[in-house]
Amino acid sequence: MPQEGKDSPSSAGLDHVTVMLCTFNGERFLAQQLDSIADQTHSRWSVVVSDDGSSDATLDILRSYQARWGVEKLKILDGPRNGFAQNFMSIVCDLADTSDYYSWADQDDIWHEEKIAKALEWIKTVPDHVPALYCGRTETITASGESVGKSPLFKRPPSFNNSLVQSLAGGNTMVFNRAAQQVLKNIGRSFPIVSHDWWAYLVICGVGGIVHYDERPFVCYRQHGSNLVGSNSDLYSRLKRLGMMFSGRFQEWNQNNITALESMQSLLTTSNRSILNDFKRARNGSIAKRFLNLKRSGVYRQTKLGGCALMLAVLCNAI
Repeated sequence: MPQEGKDSPSSAGLDHVTVMLCTFNGERFLAQQLDSIADQTHSRWSVVVSDDGSSDATLDILRSYQARWGVEKLKILDGPRNGFAQNFMSIVCDLADTSDYYSWADQDDIWHEEKIAKALEWIKTVPDHVPALYCGRTETITASGESVGKSPLFKRPPSFNNSLVQSLAGGNTMVFNRAAQQVLKNIGRSFPIVSHDWWAYLVICGVGGIVHYDERPFVCYRQHGSNLVGSNSDLYSRLKRLGMMFSGRFQEWNQNNITALESMQSLLTTSNRSILNDFKRARNGSIAKRFLNLKRSGVYRQTKLGGCALMLAVLCNAI
């Protein structure tokens, strides 16, 4: 584990990656996450932590790593204390534009040592001026670190049509370029969103950016009793999530996303504005009109089970 905050001589000339880590009472697993960031094969990185009011030893752990790494390598901020999504978005929106790439991180995961490097392999193929977002699967681990499976493998392409009804991947897998960060920062965070990762997927697709979904997992996503967002790796969890479509939760989420998208509608591509309008019309009117507008919008979920649930949700007027 690095003992100093200086970049190694071998990192000269490498692109800089800012790791945006949000914490809240994360003392149990935080050190393992920080160590896995330190072990990255891509060595030119720094960590910005937004702590949302931890009352345990989280800040003590962060300060001990800051003392070893240096304040240039680890910066600690006071979070907005308005939920995890706003905490993650606060880093994106409030950071100075000094980095080439940006990566979100959760406090209790473990990164594979090539996590950043593999993301950069793809993202550097995209022209710098084009908003680009890398994301992917995760390996699910228990509280003790035992592997228990992987998140679902999605085969259909990332798109705005998909993003309207599904969050493709966890923020803990996401890496994006400065052009994407600028889009998110300029839109801001003065409105409620469901989650930071779903919002990033919606926005980058919506403005005509490029999203890449990696079928290979490079993040060990830890499941334990304190997780704010549960696993989606087993059938029970997936059915439970689909059940939310008929509890009113899915409809509420869609309305939040639509309201947020309407606030930046001028930034959407012409075709995506049309898709959004068709999707909005699919949420009202007669059954026939709802299905017609859904088909016209081209909206889809990634799996056959999810697609069937979406059709049923339209039938029940639950989207």
